[in-house]
Amino acid sequence: RIPIMSITDQLNADLKNAMKSGDKFRRETLRNLKSAIKYAEIDAGESLDNEGILAVIAKQAKQRRDSIAEFKKAGRTDLVEKEEGELAILQSYLPAQLSEDEIRQQVAQVIEQVGATGMKDMGQVMKQSMALLKGKADGKLVNQVVRQLLGNQG
Repeated sequence: RIPIMSITDQLNADLKNAMKSGDKFRRETLRNLKSAIKYAEIDAGESLDNEGILAVIAKQAKQRRDSIAEFKKAGRTDLVEKEEGELAILQSYLPAQLSEDEIRQQVAQVIEQVGATGMKDMGQVMKQSMALLKGKADGKLVNQVVRQLLGNQG
């Protein structure tokens, strides 16, 4: 059996490779990520497991997506490109993201399970959908899909 590498080991190996190859952008992105993980560990008062580290990476990716949206509004293409580059590196450590269709199918199942009949059930549907799709889908997209599907029922 091949031992499964922890995310920490993978990050350290990738950082070492980025330093050797002189890839400054990747090196800085990974250093910032390791720093964010360290802060999260200090806050938690313990070392994070792979799931905890994935949560930090997902949070960092969300921050990049939010920044990209803001920089696009402000017309700062230079900063958009930088954030998109960082986002691509971060996403390489996250589980594959589901397509909108896949999210729609999952949310439809949740709506059926909960017996949701309209927007009044949004909180319950969102809670269960996010638990199901954690790390596999962007929260904003899930919210959009839930709103669409519940709106069509009302």
